[in-house]
Amino acid sequence: MSKLKCIDDLLTGFARRTPVRAGSLIISLFGDSISQHGNSVWLGSLIEAMAPFGINARQIRTAVFRLVQEDWLVSRQSGRRSFYSFTDFGNRHYEKAARRIYASQREDWDGEWTVVIPAFVANEKRDELRKELVWLGYGAIAPGVLAHPSGARQFLDETLLELGVTDKVVVLKAKTEEVASRACLKQLAHTSWKLDGIEMRYEQFLEKFRPILNIIRKAKNISNEDCFLVRTLLIHEYRRILLSDADLPGELLPVNWPGITAFDLTANLYKTVQEGAMSYIKSNMETVDGHLPDAGKKYYSRFGGLQ
Repeated sequence: MSKLKCIDDLLTGFARRTPVRAGSLIISLFGDSISQHGNSVWLGSLIEAMAPFGINARQIRTAVFRLVQEDWLVSRQSGRRSFYSFTDFGNRHYEKAARRIYASQREDWDGEWTVVIPAFVANEKRDELRKELVWLGYGAIAPGVLAHPSGARQFLDETLLELGVTDKVVVLKAKTEEVASRACLKQLAHTSWKLDGIEMRYEQFLEKFRPILNIIRKAKNISNEDCFLVRTLLIHEYRRILLSDADLPGELLPVNWPGITAFDLTANLYKTVQEGAMSYIKSNMETVDGHLPDAGKKYYSRFGGLQ
């Protein structure tokens, strides 16, 4: 079965990027697919699956070695074969993005904010804390003050605990009261979360994947491998944007925010190719006991429910 030209173009565009981000793509593949099918895969399967992305065996081996060193992956040897799995650390970090990637819908905002002041965090830890909080969607609303328009604490508490700074930061709850303040906050959000750059990335994402959804829907036949390749790059590209997007409530976003359209497109394209992608994974990837097992129940809850 011949590959659709739009998919060839998508893969070519990815392969031409420099520098090659093999490790980041591997994290997307483990989070989206392998972690849902037993969380273990033979290195040979990984090398074969990633070849169409323009990443060779040497680059894969180097990337997985680094990911093991960074505690994202753990290796298990069986005979002469190496098998890799997400660590608890890797799974937790991917789940922080997964709760937004595969959400069923955007949550309503109650006007509450979580404010973090790293009052007694040592200088060498401050940059690490700021980076982790920005990854969770926090923005610097004033020097030394980070905030997020949500009262949720789970991932914040986990992050503070992991960095060992739970007793060195001040965490406050705040609530927007005045109508005039809401207007001012919209302006503040635009600069604190650098919305112009994120908006441009969403527009580029839509330009890239919207035609693919239209073509695949009209195509009579699409191979399981093509479904897998599209789903993997779709989630990889979307995840990379979400790492910069704070997922602000609609009240703080510009009119016609493209992030909402990008979410809908991601959900629709994912649902269109997921069955073929799953067939490819189960037929072409191996764990120590043979082919990868069926996906767990949690997988089928993605985007409000998969068929």
